Amino acid sequence: MRVRLLVLLLTAASTTYAAGSEFDRIVQAIESHYGATRTHIPFMGMANLFVKVAHPAGTSGFKLAVFENLGSAPSYGEHAELDQFMRHLSGSGLHSLVRVHSRANNESTYIFAGEAGRSTRMLIATFQRNEATVVEVKVSTDTLLKMVESPEHAGKFSDSKADQ
Repeated sequence: MRVRLLVLLLTAASTTYAAGSEFDRIVQAIESHYGATRTHIPFMGMANLFVKVAHPAGTSGFKLAVFENLGSAPSYGEHAELDQFMRHLSGSGLHSLVRVHSRANNESTYIFAGEAGRSTRMLIATFQRNEATVVEVKVSTDTLLKMVESPEHAGKFSDSKADQ
């Protein structure tokens, strides 16, 4: 019985580790490529626990990394360099959905999605003048589709509405 439980826990842990590898890989690449460290955000663990328990808007977990003072890196902010950087980092578990550049604000946004099942992972990376933000969320596919169908009500969806 104990061996089965141990095998089950190790399998779940390895699946969770593999699922988060794109997020971790992108965060580590930003740290090494731009020489920046992610900003510590107080109470982030508590916020993630709340999301795992309450499932607001169909979300069952998230990861967040914020980087500041990236403007000192020589190639930071060049759209072609960012495209190549993100294309190189996107793994087989996530598929590119959106890539947007704003020349006026010198901002870039990349959105990736995982395989759709009952839930899916979305990874959003934004690069602004002097900072970058990477967010990964695990969200109910039904809720996500309802949000896409009626974006004006996106903030009002909950996990219970997704099950109806």
